[in-house]
Amino acid sequence: MTRPAAALKLDSAPLALPQENSGKEKPANAAPARADRPLRGIALLLLSSIFLGTSDATSKYLSATLPSIEIAWIRFLVFAIIMIPAMLPASPLFALQTKRPVLQITRGMALLGSSLLFISGLRFLPIAEASATSFVSPLFVTALSIFFLAEKVGLRRWLATAVGLIGVLIVLRPGTSAFHPAAFFPVVSAFAWACCLILTRKMSGQERTVVTMTYSSIVGFAILCALVPSVWVAPTWHDILFGIIIGLTSTAGQWIVVLAFRYADASVLAPFSYIQLLWVTLLGFLIFGEVPDVWTVVGAGVIVASGLYTAHRERVRHSQLVALAEPSPNP
Repeated sequence: MTRPAAALKLDSAPLALPQENSGKEKPANAAPARADRPLRGIALLLLSSIFLGTSDATSKYLSATLPSIEIAWIRFLVFAIIMIPAMLPASPLFALQTKRPVLQITRGMALLGSSLLFISGLRFLPIAEASATSFVSPLFVTALSIFFLAEKVGLRRWLATAVGLIGVLIVLRPGTSAFHPAAFFPVVSAFAWACCLILTRKMSGQERTVVTMTYSSIVGFAILCALVPSVWVAPTWHDILFGIIIGLTSTAGQWIVVLAFRYADASVLAPFSYIQLLWVTLLGFLIFGEVPDVWTVVGAGVIVASGLYTAHRERVRHSQLVALAEPSPNP
């Protein structure tokens, strides 16, 4: 599933305020230090959009022959295989030691729900429409952060959230002949992804990315193993090949996004995350012959505008926190 950078900002570490040097060495398993190289971060984010868009397009292609649960099962199978080195106690990459097991399992369930719902939507909707509505996740994050992170949200960010939801309504057009009930799938998927990001934020500073990804692969694969027998359709070698492509491209795309955030702030990357919409629209036209109608384009524009404004307000808030944290030159 496409992951907008405006929402992925919560995957990065929290703001580090100045502290006195304690003289202690940095732990070996601590997260890598940030480097201020915005051009490299932008390049990585653009690269990730190719992988994630390819994963979405391949999922839609497979949805014509395989159930959504089975597609997700193949994807998480590949994901789990990739993470096997982090599951072995004797491995130097072992990453099953966690301080927040309940949150890790809950996050894994939210990630699975997001992926499964989005794939279900792709079965019935044009890929551009499904992707556009999924970009509403930053707006859900804004609302959820009040209740779960005790963050204060100002009037302007609430207005941006309302405008973004209006954009979703423009894309979906409920009550008209253009509306399809499956349009709710990517919206609920975006809500599940927002929950995933909120949980990531609650664990930030306590859990390494590799730990979170390992638990996500285990939880998602275990649940799908229980579900897939009820809908199983014998896949062809052709289906298996495309399923592997989905698993590889989605996992690679997520890792590249993590790398991008090591080199640039979310507010810098947010405008470029929406290139994903152009990429999936192009793939939808080339592979499925889909041309988005004018209302989808208008609604997507409104969603993008609200997301960019939300990212701008986040940058302003970040700058204010930095200014407050700086020691006064006149103590």
